[in-house]
Amino acid sequence: MSADAPLAADNRLLQAGLLKKILSRPEFGSIIGAIAVFVFFSAFTENFFSIKAVSAYTNPGSTLGIMSVAIALLMIGGEFDLSSGVLIGGLGITTALLIQNAGAPIWLAMLLSLALAIGVGVFNGVMVIKTKLPSFIVTLGTYFILQGAGLGFTRLISGQTTIYLSEKLAGHNIAKTLFASAPFAGIRIPVFYWLVITALATFILLRSKYGNWIFSAGGNAAAARAVGVPVNKVKIALFVNVSVSAWLVAMFNTLRFQSAQIGVGVGMEFEFIIAAVIGGCLLTGGYGSAIGAAIGALIFEMVRQGLAFGRWDADWFKLFLGVMLLGAALLNQYVRIRAEKARS
Repeated sequence: MSADAPLAADNRLLQAGLLKKILSRPEFGSIIGAIAVFVFFSAFTENFFSIKAVSAYTNPGSTLGIMSVAIALLMIGGEFDLSSGVLIGGLGITTALLIQNAGAPIWLAMLLSLALAIGVGVFNGVMVIKTKLPSFIVTLGTYFILQGAGLGFTRLISGQTTIYLSEKLAGHNIAKTLFASAPFAGIRIPVFYWLVITALATFILLRSKYGNWIFSAGGNAAAARAVGVPVNKVKIALFVNVSVSAWLVAMFNTLRFQSAQIGVGVGMEFEFIIAAVIGGCLLTGGYGSAIGAAIGALIFEMVRQGLAFGRWDADWFKLFLGVMLLGAALLNQYVRIRAEKARS
């Protein structure tokens, strides 16, 4: 046997270990899915790789992605938030009412709506912790409260459900530059927020003690408390993070379209959850990936826009979502089992 034989064997073992590690990552399935979807639509539609096409699925994908990353962190922490979609419209309409009807400066209106967002997040978190009710039930209640209050107060104050903003407001140009500009070839600024938020969330999950706390809180809350993890504070912070993300998306929409409508975001909470599941999150908590959720949102929009570019019937989109959700859930379960076996 040559002297190189042990070295070759070690290299093969190293490669096998690296491959096993890659396959056990939560975002592995979403990466393969994104590549497959991109290749498919590139082959069967025209100009899917053009700047126009890329902006068509990254611009809407950015707002979906920002929310999906926040929801992914919450799901890893073992909770859900069904009020996140309706909150987007509610925060947008609150900002618009403060500006147009109360005469508040644009930045003050934005700060007040941010305070409201934080309040909703704290309310959801505290209610889940104090009542010990499932977050599904608590946030479903918040969903209906926000929807009813938003519709009722908006009609009471303004007599309509859509509020339009003037471009002559003081501070408007700066706000629009920060939240609604398109600095690069049609790629809007929310895309860059999306990338930064995804990178920051990934760093927190994988390189900080807070990430360990999030995984512990969602995996086994009782055991986490026993070793000193502030589970209650972690969960409240995760709910607040979702609400603040909803505020950010609301500002993107309001300043881009120069208007706010109470129905914006209603029903999108399920899209956020689907994107997070496609990205590797388990519904049981304690497992998932911020990068995976961001990629899940990208897949979501690539399919939606790919059908439009190919001039195919958009009704197939819902079919694809159902298949993709079930497939992702099964794949995530398989990957989790493999990861647990690898650690044991």
